Amino acid sequence: GAGLIGGMGMAPSADIGDEHAVFQPCHGSAPDIAGQGKANPTAMFLSAAMMLDWLAARENLPACAQAAAMIRTAVDRVFAAGALVPFDLGGSSGTSAMTEAVMAALRDPEAAAVAVV
Repeated sequence: GAGLIGGMGMAPSADIGDEHAVFQPCHGSAPDIAGQGKANPTAMFLSAAMMLDWLAARENLPACAQAAAMIRTAVDRVFAAGALVPFDLGGSSGTSAMTEAVMAALRDPEAAAVAVV
Protein backbone atom coordinates (compact mmCIF):
# COMPACT_ATOMS: atom_id res chain seq x y z
CA GLY A 1 0.00 0.00 0.00
CA ALA A 2 0.89 3.58 0.73
CA GLY A 3 3.94 2.65 2.79
CA LEU A 4 5.52 0.96 -0.20
CA ILE A 5 5.20 3.95 -2.50
CA GLY A 6 6.32 6.75 -0.24
CA GLY A 7 3.51 7.96 1.96
CA MET A 8 -0.18 8.26 2.66
CA GLY A 9 -0.72 11.05 0.16
CA MET A 10 0.61 9.10 -2.83
CA ALA A 11 -1.74 6.10 -3.14
CA PRO A 12 -4.90 6.37 -5.25
CA SER A 13 -7.60 3.72 -5.02
CA ALA A 14 -10.65 2.43 -6.83
CA ASP A 15 -13.55 0.27 -5.70
CA ILE A 16 -15.12 -0.96 -8.92
CA GLY A 17 -18.37 -2.88 -9.12
CA ASP A 18 -20.43 -4.11 -12.03
CA GLU A 19 -22.33 -0.84 -12.43
CA HIS A 20 -20.68 1.75 -10.19
CA ALA A 21 -17.28 2.74 -8.90
CA VAL A 22 -15.78 4.92 -6.18
CA PHE A 23 -12.38 6.57 -6.53
CA GLN A 24 -10.52 8.09 -3.60
CA PRO A 25 -7.13 8.30 -1.94
CA CYS A 26 -6.53 5.08 -0.03
CA HIS A 27 -5.11 6.75 3.07
CA GLY A 28 -6.96 7.23 6.31
CA SER A 29 -7.40 10.31 8.42
CA ALA A 30 -4.54 12.46 9.67
CA PRO A 31 -5.98 14.39 12.62
CA ASP A 32 -2.52 15.62 13.60
CA ILE A 33 -2.37 17.83 10.48
CA ALA A 34 -6.06 18.71 10.17
CA GLY A 35 -6.62 22.31 9.12
CA GLN A 36 -2.91 23.02 8.61
CA GLY A 37 -2.78 22.75 4.81
CA LYS A 38 -0.21 19.95 5.00
CA ALA A 39 -2.12 17.12 3.30
CA ASN A 40 -0.58 15.80 0.10
CA PRO A 41 -3.23 16.03 -2.68
CA THR A 42 -1.38 13.70 -5.08
CA ALA A 43 -3.53 10.64 -4.34
CA MET A 44 -6.67 12.68 -5.01
CA PHE A 45 -5.35 13.79 -8.40
CA LEU A 46 -4.35 10.22 -9.28
CA SER A 47 -7.72 8.87 -8.08
CA ALA A 48 -9.43 11.37 -10.39
CA ALA A 49 -7.25 10.12 -13.26
CA MET A 50 -8.27 6.53 -12.46
CA MET A 51 -11.93 7.60 -12.52
CA LEU A 52 -11.47 9.20 -15.93
CA ASP A 53 -9.75 6.04 -17.25
CA TRP A 54 -12.69 3.96 -15.96
CA LEU A 55 -15.20 6.30 -17.62
CA ALA A 56 -13.20 6.20 -20.85
CA ALA A 57 -13.26 2.41 -20.95
CA ARG A 58 -16.83 1.99 -19.72
CA GLU A 59 -18.47 4.66 -21.87
CA ASN A 60 -16.03 4.72 -24.81
CA LEU A 61 -14.99 8.31 -24.09
CA PRO A 62 -11.51 8.96 -25.51
CA ALA A 63 -11.54 12.51 -24.12
CA CYS A 64 -11.69 11.06 -20.60
CA ALA A 65 -8.64 8.90 -21.30
CA GLN A 66 -6.83 11.96 -22.63
CA ALA A 67 -7.75 13.98 -19.54
CA ALA A 68 -6.52 11.16 -17.28
CA ALA A 69 -3.20 11.10 -19.09
CA MET A 70 -2.92 14.87 -18.76
CA ILE A 71 -3.46 14.68 -14.99
CA ARG A 72 -0.83 11.96 -14.57
CA THR A 73 1.63 13.88 -16.73
CA ALA A 74 1.04 17.08 -14.75
CA VAL A 75 1.66 15.27 -11.46
CA ASP A 76 4.80 13.63 -12.88
CA ARG A 77 6.14 16.99 -14.10
CA VAL A 78 5.64 18.63 -10.71
CA PHE A 79 7.54 15.87 -8.92
CA ALA A 80 10.22 15.67 -11.63
CA ALA A 81 10.91 19.41 -11.30
CA GLY A 82 11.92 18.69 -7.71
CA ALA A 83 11.08 22.16 -6.40
CA LEU A 84 8.09 20.99 -4.38
CA VAL A 85 8.13 18.10 -1.93
CA PRO A 86 5.02 17.47 0.18
CA PHE A 87 5.21 17.21 3.97
CA ASP A 88 4.54 13.46 4.04
CA LEU A 89 7.64 12.90 1.89
CA GLY A 90 9.86 15.03 4.11
CA GLY A 91 9.39 18.37 2.38
CA SER A 92 7.63 21.59 3.23
CA SER A 93 5.16 21.98 0.36
CA GLY A 94 1.56 22.11 1.51
CA THR A 95 -1.75 21.25 -0.09
CA SER A 96 -2.17 24.63 -1.82
CA ALA A 97 1.33 24.74 -3.27
CA MET A 98 1.07 21.21 -4.63
CA THR A 99 -2.40 21.86 -6.06
CA GLU A 100 -1.35 25.15 -7.67
CA ALA A 101 1.66 23.48 -9.28
CA VAL A 102 -0.39 20.62 -10.73
CA MET A 103 -3.02 23.06 -12.00
CA ALA A 104 -0.28 25.17 -13.63
CA ALA A 105 1.11 22.04 -15.29
CA LEU A 106 -2.36 21.24 -16.62
CA ARG A 107 -2.88 24.76 -17.97
CA ASP A 108 0.52 25.07 -19.63
CA PRO A 109 2.61 21.88 -19.73
CA GLU A 110 5.64 23.58 -21.28
CA ALA A 111 5.80 26.45 -18.79
CA ALA A 112 4.89 24.38 -15.73
CA ALA A 113 8.32 22.83 -15.28
CA VAL A 114 9.88 26.29 -15.28
CA ALA A 115 7.22 27.76 -12.99
CA VAL A 116 7.76 25.21 -10.24
CA VAL A 117 11.54 25.29 -10.29
